[in-house]
Amino acid sequence: MEFESTNSGTTAKLPILKLGEYEMWVIRIKQYFQIQDYALWEVIENGDSWVSVPQTTQENGTTVTKMSIPATAEEKTNKKNDVKARGLLLMALPNEHQLTFSQYPDAKSMFAAIETRFGGNAATKKTQKTLLKQQYENFSASSVESLDSIFNRLQKIVSRLAILGVIIAQEDLNLKFLSSLPPEWNTHVVVWMNKPEVETMSIDDLYNNFKIVEQKVKKTVGTSSGGQNLAFMTAPSN
Repeated sequence: MEFESTNSGTTAKLPILKLGEYEMWVIRIKQYFQIQDYALWEVIENGDSWVSVPQTTQENGTTVTKMSIPATAEEKTNKKNDVKARGLLLMALPNEHQLTFSQYPDAKSMFAAIETRFGGNAATKKTQKTLLKQQYENFSASSVESLDSIFNRLQKIVSRLAILGVIIAQEDLNLKFLSSLPPEWNTHVVVWMNKPEVETMSIDDLYNNFKIVEQKVKKTVGTSSGGQNLAFMTAPSN
């Protein structure tokens, strides 16, 4: 989650829901509300909000129905939190969906409707899980891709699988990372493939070890490319 500094401190940017990334958005929006004010998340999760109810009275022999308004300090606070949470949820939706979800009267019912619309059912989650597994199995990288990009792409797939209940074993994840690296990393890959700690060390530690030698690998590739270009330029022409 991105953060920005203000005069009053550090605040998180409101995460906008993107199609196909509902599971990750739920994690981020929960963190966002908890950072802003934990009471806002409680409104969504528990429905801790004041609810207006119709009240019927007799006035001059006529039955009059009015909606109740918050009276106590606690009721006013709960209502205020619900209005704020509901407004933030609307702002976190794509523009084309805001009108549809603005009909829900409170934050809890709105959040439930968002889950129904974007969270998918068992069939869609199964399909998504299958596609992510295929992406993981076929994961590879090219020489033009940076080490950061390779690592982040792999981590994104693994994180989304974890959200869907698929946990990748540490050794398998480390070997996948190693085997996906481009040919210029082969010397370092072979060394790490034969180290016993590759079975248990975290993927972050493995990445950091490769990050240390990244500049050396780039320099080697640059030197090799320069030599090949020079040989081509000095070759006799027919």
